[in-house]
Amino acid sequence: MLNFRYFLPTQIIFGKDTVKMVGDEIRKRGGTRVLVHYSSDSSWAKPILSQVYSSLKEAGLSYISLGGVVPNPRLSLIRKGIELGKKEKVDFILAVGGGSVIDSAKGIGYGIKDDGDVWDFYLRKRTPEACIPIGVVLTVAGAGSETSDGSVVTNEDGWLKRDFGSDLARPRFAIMNPELTYSLSPYQSASSGADIIMHAMERYFTLVDHVELSDRLCESIMKTVMHNLPIVLCNPDDYNARAEIMWAATVCHNGLLTSGRKGDWASHNLEHELGGMFDVAHGAGLCAIWPSWARYVCSEDIMRFAQFAVSVMGCTMDYHQPEKTAEEGIKAMEMFLRSIGMPTSIHEMGIVLADDQIDELVLKCSNDNTRTIGAFKVLSSEDMKKIYEMAR
Repeated sequence: MLNFRYFLPTQIIFGKDTVKMVGDEIRKRGGTRVLVHYSSDSSWAKPILSQVYSSLKEAGLSYISLGGVVPNPRLSLIRKGIELGKKEKVDFILAVGGGSVIDSAKGIGYGIKDDGDVWDFYLRKRTPEACIPIGVVLTVAGAGSETSDGSVVTNEDGWLKRDFGSDLARPRFAIMNPELTYSLSPYQSASSGADIIMHAMERYFTLVDHVELSDRLCESIMKTVMHNLPIVLCNPDDYNARAEIMWAATVCHNGLLTSGRKGDWASHNLEHELGGMFDVAHGAGLCAIWPSWARYVCSEDIMRFAQFAVSVMGCTMDYHQPEKTAEEGIKAMEMFLRSIGMPTSIHEMGIVLADDQIDELVLKCSNDNTRTIGAFKVLSSEDMKKIYEMAR
C-alpha cells in the first residue's frame, strides 16, 4: 500500500425533501449572491429549480441563473459564466444537475477568482489560487463530481477535452435526493451507472500490492451498481435502487478508493478524445473503449483480471489457465453492458472511425506525442492507436 492523504470537505445531505435545505446551507456558509447553474434541458429542471428558488428566497438570498450546460460541458459557457459572475458580484455557485453541470460550475468558480484564461488550468499552464464556493443539488448519479476535486471541460476550438483537479473546487455541500433521478431516460441511467462501474475499475486495475480493503470496496461498488441498475431500468421510480446507485457514485469518486493505490485512467483518457470529437455520452464511450483496453493490457497482471472475473463477475477460477478466467471475466462484463443497452465497441455508437480520425484521436490523447497514459500498462502513442483500432 502506498502513502496517501485523504481529504473530503463536502457535507452530504442525503434523502427525501432535502432540496428545501439549500438556502440555509448556502447562507450558513456565508453566501449572499448565488449563481444557479443548470443544464440545457429545462423540462426536468423547472420543478427542481422552482424548489431551489423558493428555498433561496426563504433564506433571504439573491440569485441569478445560467442554464445551457450540455454533456461534455463547453468552455464557451464557462467563460460566459465567469463574465456574468464577476459582473453580478457572485459569491457562491449552486450547481443543479449532474457531472457536466458541476464540472462547468467548478470552471466558473476558478475563473471568477482569476484574471487570466481559465483554460490555462486545464492545459496545466497555471494553477488556481482560489475558487468561488460551490454547492450541489444532484440530479444525475454517475460522475461523482459532487464530492471530487476534478472537472472535465471541452474546448470547442479544436474539440479538445481536458480535465483538471484541485481541492479548491470540491463542493462545500451536496444535496442528494434519489427521487430527483426518477426522470432520467433509460439511456441516461445506464450510461451514468456504467460510469460508476468504470470509475471503480480505473482504480481496481492497479499494480500496487496489499490493497485488500480498497479492492473489496471497489468490488462491492461494482456489484451493487450491477445489481441495482437493471432494477431502475425496469422501474425508474424504485427509490431504494436509485439510492444505492447514487451513494455508490459518490463513494466511488470521492478519493476513498484511490487511497493507498495508483489507478490507471487510460480508458478515461482514451474516451475523453472520443467525447471531444464526437460528443458521445461519457459512460457509453467508456463502455466502448474498456473491453479493448482490457484485452490489450491484461497480460501485465493476468491474476488481477482473473480476480476481477471471480470476485465481481462470478466466474470460476481456472488455476491451470488463469488467462482463460480473465477472458471470461471480460466477456461477462461485455454481456452485462450489452444487457443494459451500452455499446462495447465504437461502431455500436454509430461512429465509423476512419484511419485519419484514429490518428487525430491519438495525437490529441498523447498531446502531440508528448505524453504516455495509464499505469496498469503505460501506453505509448502506438499502444493508443492499437486500442482505438481494436475498439472501432
